[in-house]
Amino acid sequence: MTTLREQTDAKIAAGRQGNPDFMKGIDDVIEQAKSFKEGSNALKLGQQAPRFKLPNQQGNMTSLDDLLAKGPVIVTFYRGSWCPYCNLQLKALQSRLEQIHGLGAQLVAISPEVPDDSLTKNEIDEMSFEVLSDQNADVAAEFGVAWKVPDFVLEHMKVDRHLDIEKINNGNANIMPIPATFILNKEGEAVWRFVDVDYRVRSEPSDIIDALQRL
Repeated sequence: MTTLREQTDAKIAAGRQGNPDFMKGIDDVIEQAKSFKEGSNALKLGQQAPRFKLPNQQGNMTSLDDLLAKGPVIVTFYRGSWCPYCNLQLKALQSRLEQIHGLGAQLVAISPEVPDDSLTKNEIDEMSFEVLSDQNADVAAEFGVAWKVPDFVLEHMKVDRHLDIEKINNGNANIMPIPATFILNKEGEAVWRFVDVDYRVRSEPSDIIDALQRL
């Protein structure tokens, strides 16, 4: 089985070959955001996670407190279903969900997309974890992982990808979460985290499993 890192590295390599100028531009954007890359503003280990209540795929409200009542919670922020790296990550997490649940933990994925547009119906049916909508990235901001997307990236999304982010996110056109994952113990404290502004790099599911086993 290939790791998530191997899959994302392959996609990065394909991107560099297919559109080297864009990938160089992304490299420059990431270099300018090193403070985020280091996680300077993100929820720190040992800190209490902000409590949130957000709509899921069906528009029903899900709260962090309800999830914590069942045990530890993995909270992962992603940009949207239109992001191929996010889709790789969610599918990789889905493939390890049985192990995650076996360790007594819950998984929740949060993006700015509106309910029922977070994933296609078929993909929703395949996912066995909560996918929540944080339309204005308010929860992402409380976790310290909201990022104002540079114009260079937004222009690429609009012109090259033909994406109407404002419509997808119901009004929020330029604030997105950076790909970040936190493990919260049952008391709601952060005990593990992965924070990187480079959306092409994601936390490895095996590292998440290892961290859960240490709880």
